[in-house]
Amino acid sequence: MTAARASFRTRLQDAARTNRSLLCVGLDPDPAKIPAGVSTREFLLGIIEATADVASCYKPNLGFFEPDLGAGVELVHELIEAIHALDVPVLLDAKRGDLGNTAVGYARAVFESLDADAVTLSPYMGGDSMEPFFAYADRTSFILCRTSNPGARDLQDLKVGERQEPLYAYVARLANGWNQHDNIGLVVGATYPDEAREIRAICPTMPILMPGVGAQAGDLEAAVQSGIDAVGGNLIVNASRGVLYAPAVESSDRPAWAQGARTAAIELRDAINAARGM
Repeated sequence: MTAARASFRTRLQDAARTNRSLLCVGLDPDPAKIPAGVSTREFLLGIIEATADVASCYKPNLGFFEPDLGAGVELVHELIEAIHALDVPVLLDAKRGDLGNTAVGYARAVFESLDADAVTLSPYMGGDSMEPFFAYADRTSFILCRTSNPGARDLQDLKVGERQEPLYAYVARLANGWNQHDNIGLVVGATYPDEAREIRAICPTMPILMPGVGAQAGDLEAAVQSGIDAVGGNLIVNASRGVLYAPAVESSDRPAWAQGARTAAIELRDAINAARGM
């Protein structure tokens, strides 16, 4: 069963205000990059402890956990519980999108079994493939709109509809219509700030998850300024590798690798705030 708590949007706004942060820390564990002698569990819990007062959200990516089958999924569940105990919401990067009872099962797994607050979805199969997720009115579904990878142009630039506009713009307009519970967001890559500005104009108050800062070389200032809403919010800037595997920093409070992640997270949070004039 899902836990009784405030909606994702409310909890995100509370964390963003308390921590003065639009930063989302992506949890993408790579065994080759985790310090020797440190387990994946210890590493990720250490990252969470070191950055919980700096982040507005955490984003575990299921692709890094599912190869371990049961143990990996159990670890995701444990991480979600640990993050919730620190009053920070969890956005599960799962990119689900399927039909009928399959979609119902995926939605139950994400929002009930794992108890995530939000999820990423693929819209390729249309609105009915995502309706089981939208039905959880207190959870938020982030629809892939303009992704950060170079191959995004293969499909997302195609001109469609009566307006003959790019597919990503068409998806943004569809999202406005699907947003009956005010619980839909969009995924818009930091690597495409011009498109992000266009999408923000179409969806002026919808939350945007923005990956692609750091390792994917997105321009932070341009990305933030194109993605924020009229009052400088409703943006979740994700950083994964740049925080998780930051250079170690010696500390008396925590391991050097965890302090390095904390230092990188603080620097990135402050840079995001500077870009939005805070």
